[in-house]
Amino acid sequence: MHKRNLSYWSWSRARISVAGAGEHVPARRVPDPPAIVLTPGEPAGIGPDLAVLMPWAELDCRTVVAADPELLAARAALRGRTLDWPVYDRRASPPVSVLPVTLNEPASPGELNPRNASYVLNSLERAVQACVEGQFDALVTGPVNKGVINESGIRFSGYTEYLAELTGAPAPVMMLAAGALRVPLVTTHLPLREVADRITVERVKSVIETTHRELKGRFSIDDPRIAVCGLNPHAGENGHLGTEEIEILRPVIQQLAGEGMALTGPLSADTVFTDSYNAGFDAIIAMYHDQGLPVLKRVGFGHAVNITLGLPIIRVSVDHGTALDKAGTESVDTGSLRAAFECAIRLARQPAQLKQ
Repeated sequence: MHKRNLSYWSWSRARISVAGAGEHVPARRVPDPPAIVLTPGEPAGIGPDLAVLMPWAELDCRTVVAADPELLAARAALRGRTLDWPVYDRRASPPVSVLPVTLNEPASPGELNPRNASYVLNSLERAVQACVEGQFDALVTGPVNKGVINESGIRFSGYTEYLAELTGAPAPVMMLAAGALRVPLVTTHLPLREVADRITVERVKSVIETTHRELKGRFSIDDPRIAVCGLNPHAGENGHLGTEEIEILRPVIQQLAGEGMALTGPLSADTVFTDSYNAGFDAIIAMYHDQGLPVLKRVGFGHAVNITLGLPIIRVSVDHGTALDKAGTESVDTGSLRAAFECAIRLARQPAQLKQ
């Protein structure tokens, strides 16, 4: 964590770990329409453009944008627009308002600046803190550039891992969703050569349990049907193409199935995502990033969303990157951000009872 936020780091760990992932969280009354906070992400990317182009009036929620007001005004001005969004006041409820977070330096479309990396994370931390305090019912995040954040000297492997540190969640799960196709990941942003070492009994069990619990609680699926991919081609071919399926995956699946979960696997990833197969499952757990996400983005790019399971707050994100080449231009599609908001609204209206 960068030094300027150590005080908040200490507060967040102590405050949120009181009700960690996996514990019972009582349902609370969610106002209608729900209040959702948006962090646009990388200021040189399309996140600010999405914020000013989004047809907010068409969404049944109150939106607060955690960003630099001058950045938003500049992106609006590129399109001949002016913004009249008021500064966020928790006592008021306009359709859209701004939670001001100041850039370290002015941001130009398409030009990454490591000096603004801490701004990106400050925006996120302000939004998370407000969610924890009950000011907002869900968090929606825009795309960030991992490289420029790391170049600034701040270690950052991705939203999922950072939100886990920020909230004290022990084992969150990254899940991409496009319609009925939901793909949670056992590992996330890792070099491929490190993936097999991270496929452990503990991690696989945790991902299955978290997925099962949140499909029941947040998605109101009474008896979730979950498929589990193998790690190796053809799910190991009975040990001839790898033994992880025999030594790790199969024992975990059998144990949890014996406890009442509707699990199938380990299955070969080259067939489980076919239409005739995946229609029978509420989620398909992939072992690594590029095992499941290319399939999901092929069928859902532009309206898919990224949902973090296992957090004490609701968090949904767009399914695309910063698109630096499109920032400040007319080639900006708000489809994925709209899908993220629609998903966040549905989840906010279905308060989770996080129980096994």
